Amino acid sequence: MKALTASDLVTLLDHARSRIGIPDVTDRAVWNRVDPDVRGRLLAAAEAELATPPPVLSATAWARAFRDGVRTEYEDAARRLRDRVGVSVLGVVLTGEVEPFLDVAIDGMVALAETSTWCWAPHDGFTAARGEVVPDVDDPYLDLGAAEVTSLLAWADHVLGPLLDARAPGLRRRLRREVDKRVFDPFERIRDWHWIGADGDAHNWNPWIHGAVLTAALLLCDDPARRGDLVRLVMTGLESFIAVLPDDGGIDEGVAYWWQGAGRLLEALDLLATVGGPALDCRDRPVFAELIRFPHRMHLGDDWHVNAGDAFARLPAAQPWHVLYRWGERLGDKDVQDYALANGHTVHPEAGLGRALDALVNPIPPSPQRTESWHAPHVWLPRVQVLVARETVAGLTLAMKAGHNGERHNHLDVGSYWVALRGRPVLVDVGQPTYTAASFGPDRYAAWPLQSAWHNVPEPGAAQQPGAEFAASGVHVELATETAALHADLAAAYPSGTVDSWRRTARLVRGPRPHVEVVDSWTGARNTVLLRHVLAGAVEPAEGGAVVALDDSRRVRMIWGVQADASLEQKEITDPLLRAGWGESLTRLTLRLPAGTGSLTVRWEATE
Repeated sequence: MKALTASDLVTLLDHARSRIGIPDVTDRAVWNRVDPDVRGRLLAAAEAELATPPPVLSATAWARAFRDGVRTEYEDAARRLRDRVGVSVLGVVLTGEVEPFLDVAIDGMVALAETSTWCWAPHDGFTAARGEVVPDVDDPYLDLGAAEVTSLLAWADHVLGPLLDARAPGLRRRLRREVDKRVFDPFERIRDWHWIGADGDAHNWNPWIHGAVLTAALLLCDDPARRGDLVRLVMTGLESFIAVLPDDGGIDEGVAYWWQGAGRLLEALDLLATVGGPALDCRDRPVFAELIRFPHRMHLGDDWHVNAGDAFARLPAAQPWHVLYRWGERLGDKDVQDYALANGHTVHPEAGLGRALDALVNPIPPSPQRTESWHAPHVWLPRVQVLVARETVAGLTLAMKAGHNGERHNHLDVGSYWVALRGRPVLVDVGQPTYTAASFGPDRYAAWPLQSAWHNVPEPGAAQQPGAEFAASGVHVELATETAALHADLAAAYPSGTVDSWRRTARLVRGPRPHVEVVDSWTGARNTVLLRHVLAGAVEPAEGGAVVALDDSRRVRMIWGVQADASLEQKEITDPLLRAGWGESLTRLTLRLPAGTGSLTVRWEATE
């Protein structure tokens, strides 16, 4: 970031609220211009809240994270309360009237102000260290939950200020008190938060929390000197995140987490430039041109994406697409713009009040007919070691990762690969199940979707192990007109002595008979070898192969010959997050081969 003195920042941020780019509720010329269809949908959502009782944030639900590991009861209720406030604020802004939505928004803000904590229970290291299950109001923990509430209250205060002053005098002072105590004070006082990443370990919490602190500093901090100090600390913290961004723009956490890390960084940088002008405009780094390309590079079709780690296979629609479009426009990247245009017509209040307000004031233009023109024949990201290769938009897609098992939100998946037909995955990554208190602790890999046995990798007598030392080696790619391939040795991903070598090559062939070919060759396997394949759709076994049918028009033939014993296992899916992506079940096809030295080729091709 640019070197600025404290006095420089005070001067630059003088009257920052007036330059924030989002007007308050009294600017009817802006809010009355909102697209009628968007207005109608948002007002309908606000009206629905009038007939819905507010969620209750209970101590018992918060304590469940410590008692039985269930974190969703509290976090879901907290999210519903934030969504209720956000959509009610939008109702007031769109109508310009006190009735009927303002009191719902006020009641929700007061409820948030009166909760003991804004932190999500599994994150509260202070409470856990004391062995307690009740949050300490005098020792708040600054986490993602606190960031979400802070941002919501800051934007609500900003856009509703005149009406809040008239309807609920004292509320705005109360909101400032709570943000000061729960956010500003711990942010200033504790400078070794793990998420700052000053030691080079920055992750998505960094821009997520720094972005919220920045918003609150600009909108809720009335002391110019303190505001400047807060913004200076934010800028320093964001620099730690920028410093660890790989130069190819790859994100090892996957596309869903791109939006929560890289995407939030882009929003924070936009906000800094908006209020501070050129002196605070830090958007000229070369890495950003690569960073904004990552989502469309991982795109398969519709809402399906290559989903390593805890990323969802189907990206939730509630993303700030206008931010990505704006960056594509600024950096002159038409592929980025087209990808954002194809997804970004709807304003999603559940993505955050600030994002919704920004999308209403700065809408992206109507989309042309969706052609998915952003799909390159192949993309290789060497830092995260991911290859995506396509036959055509209407044909086969191959993706494979090498990498290591110490990645962010890691699954035990070194060497896993995906096969999709016309944008829909057939050979799949299960993705993230519903988080529990164990999801980021020593028992993380007890969850079946995270285990190597439920990824498309070999099992040469043992499962893959967690840790950065369990990694692929000898990784290299071939990229040509007719073919694209990734080669890697996977042996080191397994416990020492499991197998001497395991060479895997995944290749897309675009020739007269397009197909995907995966060749596994191994030496010194001490035990029976299993080759795992997790499949979506109906699986029809055949001699030396199987046909996987996603629907009547998308069928893929899998061929492995006769030298392997095959077995099918249907996995019933009960987890609601996984069920939303995959339906009621997935099928695991396992090929069994003898110990020792061997090889096997699996071929994938589209069939009628």
